[in-house]
Amino acid sequence: MTQPTPGTPSLLRAINDRAALQALLERGPLTRPEIGALTGLSKPTASQLLARLQEAGLVVLNGIREGLPGRTAEVYRLNPAAAHVAALDVTPAHIDARVADITGAVIGEHRLPTPGRSAGDVVERVRAALEGAGAPADLRRAVIGVQGAIDPGTGKLGYATSKDMPGWHIPDLVPTLSRGLGLQVAVENNVNLVAQAEQAHGVAHGHQDFVLLWADEGLGSALVLGGRLHRGATGGAGEVGYMPAPGAPTAREAGRYANHGYQALTGGPAVLKILRSYGVRGTAPAQAVRNAVQTSQTTGKRADDARAGLRDIAARLAIGLASITSVVDPEIIVLTGGTLLAGGETLRELVEHELHALTIPRPPLLLSTVEGNPVLAGALDLALAATRDEVFSSTVPSCPPVPS
Repeated sequence: MTQPTPGTPSLLRAINDRAALQALLERGPLTRPEIGALTGLSKPTASQLLARLQEAGLVVLNGIREGLPGRTAEVYRLNPAAAHVAALDVTPAHIDARVADITGAVIGEHRLPTPGRSAGDVVERVRAALEGAGAPADLRRAVIGVQGAIDPGTGKLGYATSKDMPGWHIPDLVPTLSRGLGLQVAVENNVNLVAQAEQAHGVAHGHQDFVLLWADEGLGSALVLGGRLHRGATGGAGEVGYMPAPGAPTAREAGRYANHGYQALTGGPAVLKILRSYGVRGTAPAQAVRNAVQTSQTTGKRADDARAGLRDIAARLAIGLASITSVVDPEIIVLTGGTLLAGGETLRELVEHELHALTIPRPPLLLSTVEGNPVLAGALDLALAATRDEVFSSTVPSCPPVPS
């Protein structure tokens, strides 16, 4: 049997350094005795550790804490300037950018309008968005949310047309962006990033297996299995807009990227058409659904028609969710996107009722609680996690501290 390799002094120092940095990140400014108590290190070892981290530029003095028994204590904090990251949300109309330091504090945001932009300038567009958000010259990493998914086999963007993502269908998209911007870049499906944010900050926190459904103009889904995002062999797991659905045209009939399947059944244009047939109008799917909910809470024929329209939409949404639920058997299903959030508890209850009538598994349906832009929130989470892993420990993965 192979004997374990004993830890070297440098390895033990790296483990302890990481544990101290993680404590400072999670708990904020700490004194040397507090760091020692949290990591199990002696006072001399904690002092050496802090000196080492200060010299490396990872920790800075944060003043003096007075009024405690014994000597006045120096307080240390994670150095915000140790690294900076960016998150971007790319849509056909604009690019939203957010820049944060290693503590997660946001230092700048910007929206860059991109109407009618064509191919060939994606690097410049992203650079302009980052500059607008005040990205520093030492920006380390950017995570970009897009409509579509990178195929790991080809490196190209799939599951999106040139109309959805003009200029982004180029060979070696990620290496091109990384070279052009001079930093590490990751490109991720936008709905996957919403699921990341929901798992970290929303109703999916603590759940290992869940499905997220996004419904607005388009439809998308994300699968989290065993606590990890499931992307699929070509990056297209969760692209349910293209999923065949009863009562909707198929790709064979309509064309591969035409309006077919689940999208044709209950995407944004379908929602507007359905509600219009029940006498409810709106300039966008979310507005039409909101109008239907408000009308349904009154009395009379218009209220009855609005309730019937919402039941129709709920039944269509449940058809697609039934296929996913039967295969995945998730703990919960998270509903988000303009259409579903506009419907609130009224639409949520209707969809849950319809789904539970179709499937043997009956997971609860929950509305998203992540506020603001969930794509940016999820992208920032991924960028920070990867960067902290590099900065906190370039020699070892996350480990418990080694007592001195």
